[in-house]
Amino acid sequence: MIASKPAAPAAPVHPELAAALRECRSAFWSVAIFSAVVNILMLAGPLYMLQVYARVLTSRSVPTLIALTILLVGAYAFQALLDVVRSRVVARSAALLDRRLGGLVHDAVVQLAVRRLPGDAQLPVRDLDQIRTFLTSAGPTAIVDLPWVPFFLIICALIHPWLGATALVGAMILMGMTYMTERASRAQQRALMADSTARAAMVEADRRNSESAVAMGMAATLGRRWVAVNERYVAAIGRSSDVVGGYASVSKVLRLLLQSAMLGLGAYLVIRQELTSGAMIASSIMMGRALAPIETAIANWRGFIGARDAIRRLSNVLGWLPRSTATHELPKPKRSLDVALSVAAPGGQTAILTNIQFRLDAGEVCGIIGPSGSGKTSLARALTGVWPAVKGTVRLDGATLDQWDPEERGRHIGYISQAVELFDGTVAENIARMQPKPDSAAVLAAAQLAGAHDLIVRLPEGYNTRIGEHGVILSAGQRQRVALARALYGEPFLIVLDEPNSNLDGEGEAALQKAIAEAKKRGAIVIIIAHRQSSLIGCDKALVLMNGTQQAFGPRDQVLAKLLARAPQPQPAAAAAGAGHDRNLRVVADAGRSES
Repeated sequence: MIASKPAAPAAPVHPELAAALRECRSAFWSVAIFSAVVNILMLAGPLYMLQVYARVLTSRSVPTLIALTILLVGAYAFQALLDVVRSRVVARSAALLDRRLGGLVHDAVVQLAVRRLPGDAQLPVRDLDQIRTFLTSAGPTAIVDLPWVPFFLIICALIHPWLGATALVGAMILMGMTYMTERASRAQQRALMADSTARAAMVEADRRNSESAVAMGMAATLGRRWVAVNERYVAAIGRSSDVVGGYASVSKVLRLLLQSAMLGLGAYLVIRQELTSGAMIASSIMMGRALAPIETAIANWRGFIGARDAIRRLSNVLGWLPRSTATHELPKPKRSLDVALSVAAPGGQTAILTNIQFRLDAGEVCGIIGPSGSGKTSLARALTGVWPAVKGTVRLDGATLDQWDPEERGRHIGYISQAVELFDGTVAENIARMQPKPDSAAVLAAAQLAGAHDLIVRLPEGYNTRIGEHGVILSAGQRQRVALARALYGEPFLIVLDEPNSNLDGEGEAALQKAIAEAKKRGAIVIIIAHRQSSLIGCDKALVLMNGTQQAFGPRDQVLAKLLARAPQPQPAAAAAGAGHDRNLRVVADAGRSES
């Protein structure tokens, strides 16, 4: 299970999840009506039995037997039809739930990844699958049939009070076993889910780090770790199956024993001439029908517990989704970016960045530098709306990011994350941000601006080449240039590039600088995040971060001059490293003078 908790306590059931469940519940009312007719038709067999013993055998009337048989076949055929309709209604209800929640669940998976929460990010999808699987199982039908248990018990009592008392005792025993099944299986089911989540998370982590594992001989060690976790998961399955299966087996034996006891008691009453032979057999059938829903409910109890826990977990995860608020359509930003904020990881309490304040105007390029751990990537996430600010705001043309519809806001933002991720689709689809119908002209323009057109047309199918999961057929540098084209697609106003040149060769570096210059020329704001001061060539302004605080911001040359002036004089042992650092700063300063 996912260990982290949301910052604010979630409602018992998320409103949209509750609404979807209510829709399913309303559909189940029609299932209940069908079940009522089906249960009434269940009387056809016992009544047929009574009539055969009472009329056919005594009168030896073949026409009566034929007429009764035709009526029985008709009743059973109608019952079969209703059963088919009932099962289809249940299946459609489960599909309706999936349609209502599928998009939300996908958003929840994305939020789990964005928030870097521990655990299995695919858990919401599996929770929805578990709920849908339970809805299409025999469990819900058994629950709908449970209210008809008293109906059959009353009929048994009308046949003879002793038979009714025996049936009632049997029903109470099985009901008690249902309660014991609930108590015994609850903890086992939750332990099973925890082990399942840990197992899936480990497999995903091993898959992501497969190259490192193979290269450094870690595969066998990771395999042994996974085997240990998998054995714990299999053992949890065994314990859960033992509990539910044990109670299910005992309940089945008890039902058969009670039916036999009902038949034996009926035979005793026949001997005493208090009951007919037909009533004896009919009461045994009634007893079986009365206890069947209870037995089915016990057999499907693990699915019921799993679905109930899945609803709770899914409701909790959906509570982490940003609340949708009505937004007005805003004009395309074209003037400024104003930042005044503090940043913490979602759900965290410790600030990663504090009191960051700066402003950029249209056509300005800003470089953000600082050592590892200074908060550069966290700032990039806050600037693009990936992480919400714990304090302060990010404003585009004076409007805070949350005033925009997320999809509309995304059209005005271009972003390359530190870990470049592409999707399993064509190159054109990836550049067009996975739109179903990419704008070919915009795709071509973005690719040419990123200097990626030539490498794309050399691919086997050009822009229609499927690049595989994570862009596996592309090199790291090619992936970065396709990601740059995606960031430039649609001419966004704010472009945030986190280490955009980490995998680029000389040609790629030149294409990157050209793309930045073109974006600046058309009035975009470009933010480049880098470790090296040499990456600031072409920047108008610079922002220096250190230990989560803003050390300096202003025109690039002034900021770099301050850094150079504050740089400590290298000791003889470190003279080479210090000289290299100074040369790095001087390269940028000289480039700035040549630009001006």
